[in-house]
Formats: sequence, C-alpha cells, structure tokens
Amino acid sequence: MTSSVLAVDFGTSNSAAAVLKAGAVRRIPIEGDADTLPTAVFFPTDGSEMRIGRAASTALIDGDDGRYMRALKSILGHELLHESRLVGGKRQTLADVVTSFLVAFKARAEAQSGQEFRRVLSGRPVQFHSDNAARDQQAEDDLRACYHAAGFEAVDFLYEPEAAALACRDLGDTQGIGLIVDIGGGTSDFSVYRTEGDKIEVLASHGIRLGGTDFDQKISVAHVMPLLGYGGQLRRTFGDELLPMPNAIFNELATWAKIPFLYARETERKVEDLLAHAVEPEKLARLQEVITHRLGHELAFAVEDGKIAANADQAQARIAMGLIERGLSAPITAGSMNAALQGFRDDLRMAMYETCMRAGVAPTAINTAILVGGSSLMRLVADEVTATCPAVRLEQSEAFTAVVDGLALATG
Repeated sequence: MTSSVLAVDFGTSNSAAAVLKAGAVRRIPIEGDADTLPTAVFFPTDGSEMRIGRAASTALIDGDDGRYMRALKSILGHELLHESRLVGGKRQTLADVVTSFLVAFKARAEAQSGQEFRRVLSGRPVQFHSDNAARDQQAEDDLRACYHAAGFEAVDFLYEPEAAALACRDLGDTQGIGLIVDIGGGTSDFSVYRTEGDKIEVLASHGIRLGGTDFDQKISVAHVMPLLGYGGQLRRTFGDELLPMPNAIFNELATWAKIPFLYARETERKVEDLLAHAVEPEKLARLQEVITHRLGHELAFAVEDGKIAANADQAQARIAMGLIERGLSAPITAGSMNAALQGFRDDLRMAMYETCMRAGVAPTAINTAILVGGSSLMRLVADEVTATCPAVRLEQSEAFTAVVDGLALATG
C-alpha cells in the first residue's frame, strides 16, 4: 500500500477522516457509507471485541452487557486519563481507550482507502481547556501520545477553525473579512480571516471550553433532573428540619463523560440513603431506577433528541423518559431551552469579541460568518453571531465535515 497523510477530525461527539488525492478531498467512510461516526466505544463485559461508533451505540440501546463511553476528548489533559480502571474485563486507562479507538479508526481508514497511513494531521481546538495553558498543552501531549501508540509515526496538529476556513473559502463574499464559528461537542472555536483573490489569511484564532455536551447538560438539569429529585428536599434522621437535595449526582448524570463512573455500588448506596430521606420518594425511585439499571446514556440520548426537536420549533416537543417509567416525559420548548442556556450567551459573545480584538478587526467589519460544527445549528449561536457582528451575513457550511475537509487540504 502507498503511504499518505491521514486527516483526522477527532471530535468530542463525532469523528471523520479524509485524504487529499489529486488535489481533491476524499472523505473516507469509517463506518458504512457515512462521512462521520460517533466518537463512542463499547466494551462487552465478556471481553469480546470492542465496538466503536454507531455499533457502540446500538450495543448500548440493545441492552448488551458492557461499558459504553462517549465524549472521550473531554478527558484529555486531566489526571483521570491515566487512572487505571476495570473496563471490558481488564484493567486499562482512558488513554488506552482513546488509543484503542484510534487503532480501530486507522485500520478502517487504511482498509477503505487501500493506503497505509504513517502520518496524521489532526484537528485540535484552539483551547482544550480555557485559561489553563499547562492543562491545554497536556491535552495536546496526551492526544499526540495516543496517536503514536495507535501506530502513527508523525503527528501534527492544526486548529479546527483554521482548517474550516480552508474548506469554506468559497462561501460568503469572495473578498473581505470573515469569521469562522465552530461549535463542536466540547469546545467553541473562532477564527477571523481575510480573503484576497484566491488566498486566505487567518488573522487570529481563539476558543473556549464550551460545546454541545454543555448545552445538553444544562438542558438535562433544567428539564429532566427535577423529575428524578433534583431541587427536592430531604428529612433529617432526627428532627423536623428539612435539608436541600445534594446536586452532585444529578449534575454528573447529566454530563456525558461522567455517566459511566456513576455505575458503582458506592453510588447505589448514596441513592438508597437519599431515597430513605426524600420528601418526594417517588422521584428518587426514578433516580434509583436509572442508576441500578444503567440508563444514564439512554437518558442523555433522549435529552439530545428533545433539544433537536425544540430547536426546530416542533410543537409539543418532549424529552421521552418512558424507559424509566411508563408514560413519563419532560416538556421542552424553544423558550424553556433558551432559559436553560441563557448563561452561555455571554460566553459566546465575549469569545467572538476576543477573537476580533486579537485580529485587530472591529466586529462591524466582518461581512461573513461561517457556521461550522453540529452545535452551530443551535439558534442561540446564530443569534449571538448577528448580535456581535451586525453587518454579517450568515453562511452554513458542511457542519460535520468542514474541519476534516480543511485538514485534508492542509496536507497538500
């Protein structure tokens, strides 16, 4: 097989691969004929072969016995990445899990393309971790080590919004100053660029640790967790005073990356104690059902579906919770979702102002904003872009593949 450079968009929610062939981008389907696959793994308890992508999600939904993991990218840079734990019948670290995913990803890319890949150009967020340079560098070092362990000899990185700028150069005005707004599963990244003729120059890039998984977490806490006891009260063992319900377990259950770590006897004991003292025990019984039967990920998928429905203004959108209790659901509207996510608006707006400031460009001078990433489809993103850059015209890129396309172009 011939050797080439593999372009990889290793995302929090989805991943993609591409290669540059005869000057044109060729996306490599890693699972079936789809251009992307979920960045997810499933380790069967019996120690059989790990499953990735949609096959991992199918195993979870079908109720197969094993460990499902998603949002692995969010662990990069944390000490947790290198802690050993029992996964799939053997002790391994989360770094080993990321490496296993990349090994399978590389093997499938080679099988589909008929090429050998010893070099990789990987996208990376402008900041894995906001305002923490040491942890940000550690995250890149962690990902680089996983790529090397997966069999790549040379590993290079390119900021994801800068890659998207290369792929989207033909969108919007052919001349002038534009803004890439890349809202992924775990981070939000921005690049201000200038186009002159057929050339594109990136003036500045900036990013924050905020993405679709954060949106899902806030939506879940606001809409779903109250039905499981969040915001409730507890009776003291002795005395009549009521105590507030602890928040930690609900916040963790609403967070993709933390769900697997709740499936432990220690958590079950905590829930049993909460149930024994709850003012509304019927709600805590639902929480117990989720923990005991490991329904956290299915619940997170339901929140994601509800978010999409409400964002599309579907009438009477609901978050289906029948897997916990027959007929149970949580109503969700564009308005209620907007209220849950209100705190993120300032974060997005300030990140765009910061990017413009670094570029030495006034927000009013930006004539085109190109939206990239699955979470850029959220209405609040478009609202904040137009509020920040009032003269802008919005353009929607290939939301899930613009980054990998630009990475492939950058290998030429």
